[in-house]
Formats: sequence, structure tokens, C-alpha cells
Amino acid sequence: MPHRSNRLLPLLCAALVPLAGCAVPEGPYPSLAPRPVEKLGFAEPAPPAPAPVRPDPALDARLADNARERAAAVAAFDIGASRAERLARAARGAKAGSEPWLDAQTALAELDTLRARHQDALSVLEDMASMRAQALEPAYPALEAALKTARDTSTAQTRRIDAIAGSLASA
Repeated sequence: MPHRSNRLLPLLCAALVPLAGCAVPEGPYPSLAPRPVEKLGFAEPAPPAPAPVRPDPALDARLADNARERAAAVAAFDIGASRAERLARAARGAKAGSEPWLDAQTALAELDTLRARHQDALSVLEDMASMRAQALEPAYPALEAALKTARDTSTAQTRRIDAIAGSLASA
């Protein structure tokens, strides 16, 4: 009687014969070995170094004008905010609709108008940055710094108005 492993040997050989073709690079079939491009991976390539930004005197002049406008707007806002805070302190505990409450509400409305002046200057900066981006020009460091400062100031002004409004009785 033949040994049991002798019966399995033809089956094993039949299963291994197709695999033997994969190891041989010759023949009409392409190799199944990984191609060089398949060994690269999926990581993003490193971005190229940014091109040096050339000075733009015209843009620098516009930024200086905008900085002066923002400074004037901030000064006017601070004066208005101090007045609104003083009137809000006077209106603490006063009922909605009372004379002190109405004075504080009026000061808050004026404060919104003063904030709008700074917002307009911020919008001009955002338009400048947008135009540069549309022209595919690199970011301009002075413009980016002015944008950050203006956005931070805008956020601080909004918080200050909200704090004053929060100290008043609800309508």
C-alpha cells in the first residue's frame, strides 16, 4: 500500500507549479514584483521652499494708510467704550426702559457704529489679501501681520461690547 504522503505529492506539485512562474522574470507575462513607483509610498512630497517676497512700496504705503485709519478707529472706539461702560455702571440695577438704561443702550448703539469704522479698515485689508491670492502672489508678511492685528482688535472690540451689554438688564 502506498504511503499517504505519496498521494499528496502530486497535489502539492500541482498547486506549486503556478507559483513557480511568478519567480521567473522571463517569459511573455509581466513580473508581479513591486515596481519602483509602488515602493514610494503615499506621503505627500515636501512643498518647495517659498520664493522670497519682493518689497512692494505701493502696498506698504496702502498698509501705512490703513494702519493710521485703524489707529484712529480704535482711539474713537476706546473713548466710546469708556463712555458706554460708565453709563452701564450707572444703569446697573435700573429696570429696562428707565432713563439710565436707555442712555446706556444709546451708548452701545453708538459703540457699534464706532466698531464699524474699524471693521471697514479690516475689510480693506482682507480685500488686499484676496487680490494677492487671486493673482497667485505669495503672502506678504506686512499684510499678514496687519490682518492678524486687525482681526485681534476686532475680536477684542466685540468682547468689550458684549461685556457692556451683558451688564445691563434685559429688555
